[in-house]
Amino acid sequence: MKKETPGPTTILLEIRKSVSEILNKPFTERTDHRIFQPDKRVLALWAAACAERVLPFFTDLYPADERPQAAIIVLRKWIRDGEFSMPVIRSASLAAHAAAKGKTEKDAVFAAHAAGQAVATAHVPTHALGCSVYCIRAVIAHTGNPDAGLNDEKNWQLECLRKYAGEERTLSC
Repeated sequence: MKKETPGPTTILLEIRKSVSEILNKPFTERTDHRIFQPDKRVLALWAAACAERVLPFFTDLYPADERPQAAIIVLRKWIRDGEFSMPVIRSASLAAHAAAKGKTEKDAVFAAHAAGQAVATAHVPTHALGCSVYCIRAVIAHTGNPDAGLNDEKNWQLECLRKYAGEERTLSC
């Protein structure tokens, strides 16, 4: 019997619990972005690493469409210099999400959405959680194996976050 893939809400809940634990934040039933505000840069580094990991699912199929990749570049620039511009962040996020429109390959669609969520982390830190979920869904769609996304990818993501949270944010995943 084929194993059913959990929905995005279930995945998000699992990720939220783990992120709260790793960052030593209280877990609440309601997502409160203010809890994670002090960890915004850590979460942005994590989101960028996660999105970059699945970005080839999009870029390999649509090499001329650079919008998801551009979103990650904008995020990496914000991480480096801390200069926040809402119009720039919003534009990059919306462009990455728009890149997913009309695409039929689920892995590419989820990868583009992951990039859109990742760059939005510069505005609201909990967008990193959305990025994580889209990355997991991208891996599931790409491999056709729910365990690859839910176990392998989730474990990689959480180990990556542990490195960023515990090592002064200088390591890469």
